[in-house]
Amino acid sequence: MSVVSHLMTFNKQFVEEKQYESYLTDKFPDKKLVILTCMDTRLVELLPRALNLRNGDAKIIKNAGAILTQPFGSAMRSILVAIYELGATEVLVIGHHGCGMTNLDTKAMVNKFRDRGVSDTTLSTLEHSGIRMERFLRGFQSPEEGVMHSINIIRNHPLIPADIQVHGFVMHPDTGAMDLLVEDYRGSNE
Repeated sequence: MSVVSHLMTFNKQFVEEKQYESYLTDKFPDKKLVILTCMDTRLVELLPRALNLRNGDAKIIKNAGAILTQPFGSAMRSILVAIYELGATEVLVIGHHGCGMTNLDTKAMVNKFRDRGVSDTTLSTLEHSGIRMERFLRGFQSPEEGVMHSINIIRNHPLIPADIQVHGFVMHPDTGAMDLLVEDYRGSNE
């Protein structure tokens, strides 16, 4: 049986048994948080539990390395929607130790594209269209550097209101321990 078949079989049972009822909430984050974090599988359940977040408490955006590669990309759009449409008032950028984006070798990854059938013509067309692989596949030297990069893009974004607080953390993916990099309560009474 395929992975999709297993998922669909479980899903049917989940709905029939009304297991979803314990997850019911609305679309507005109860704690008014939007979190930009990494897509690492170790964080899926660990991060919310390590922060005592329940379903409905925060908007969680997952992106490789918690990196914003451009100020007008889809992850930044999601942060803006969370703030302007869904009432988030604070942004948490959470990277983690042992991230695959640390020292990412762009050239090696481009070679993997080739190995999987992406032609040099396609890669050349992308380069000539302004897609620079070293920027598109940007990694970082340390998770702290990656978190600070994203914080700087968010803080300096022309569409982010001045009253939005942006905090930075690095998580230990084995224990859930959080290292606080930036606690940003500029101009607030906190």
